[in-house]
Amino acid sequence: MASGSDSYKLVELTEAREFIERCIESVGTKPKHATALAEVLVMADYRGHYSHGMNRLEMYVDDIKRGTSVSDKEPTVVKETVATGYVDGGNLLGPVVGKFCMELAIKKAKEAGIGWVVANGSNHYSIAGWYSMMAVEQGLLGMSFTNTSPLVVPTRAKQCLLGTNPISCAAPAKDGDSFVLDMATSAVAVGKVELCDRKESSIPNGWGVDAKGKQTNDPKAVLNGGGLLPLGGTEESSGYKGYGLGMMVEVFCGIMANGEFGPNIRKWRDAERVANLGQCFVAIDPGAFAPGFEDRMQRMMDICRSQEPAEGEMEVLVPGDPERKHMKKVEDEGGLQYHTNLIKALDVLASELKVEKIKTKSIV
Repeated sequence: MASGSDSYKLVELTEAREFIERCIESVGTKPKHATALAEVLVMADYRGHYSHGMNRLEMYVDDIKRGTSVSDKEPTVVKETVATGYVDGGNLLGPVVGKFCMELAIKKAKEAGIGWVVANGSNHYSIAGWYSMMAVEQGLLGMSFTNTSPLVVPTRAKQCLLGTNPISCAAPAKDGDSFVLDMATSAVAVGKVELCDRKESSIPNGWGVDAKGKQTNDPKAVLNGGGLLPLGGTEESSGYKGYGLGMMVEVFCGIMANGEFGPNIRKWRDAERVANLGQCFVAIDPGAFAPGFEDRMQRMMDICRSQEPAEGEMEVLVPGDPERKHMKKVEDEGGLQYHTNLIKALDVLASELKVEKIKTKSIV
């Protein structure tokens, strides 16, 4: 076990879910909504996306406490056709809205071959991949997109204009295998910069800029007046492509759903304003097209995995493989590893909410 600032504690998956539920329920969240939140936050950590899991719990609790997210209603369908749906998220927790919308998209895909659902009035929904994987569990392709608070500096600019605006696409293959792409259109998610700041470590080149638009390795400079770079980094390394993808997400989300978009979305961590995020959920039945989709998908992934690795590398992976490896690691270790600084913050949160603290184990 590591020591000092680099030490970690182990938390069982069930305990992580139950801790999230008791924290969010203590501020008035419906049990069903609390479960929806806990499922996706723990799955984020289970898959190795620690920036979007337990690290985000304080934010969700604060939004409910302040009333900038609510839990006294359910999402509603404003308009629909056989293949499309337009949903009012009612300012509910993002995972509640996301689950409702993807379930609706799945239902429509089974009936019409495709389901395309957009929502406004939503909030941060953790990992986009959670929703696309819901479709895969039903033998469908899934896609999910969301806009977010302006954290990304467009190519040639120095002020934040777009969100990290993630893209997820998941597709079923054979025997439970699947392709799962889940990526931000920024060079990195802001949560990863926050984790570096929490651990008091520097960030790599290409992640972000300071208030003058200059690249920096200081996470505090990015978080305090600076911003993230688009996927690809600077213009010289094709960052304009990430900038374009971020705008594409806005087309599918805030603009199509009539939510907030671009710089109109509340600033990150501004709990005084309603977020009104726009989100998009798509389910597609591959059986509506050429037969044998899963076979071809499997062959494609197997071809990629069978490639000879470059010198110094161990293996070639496809999207979803790193997450599967992390899930196996969690299972072998008997739980999730959380940095002691995060555990300390969770202990403070538990004390403030008057709930039982999270149970941890030492790492052998």
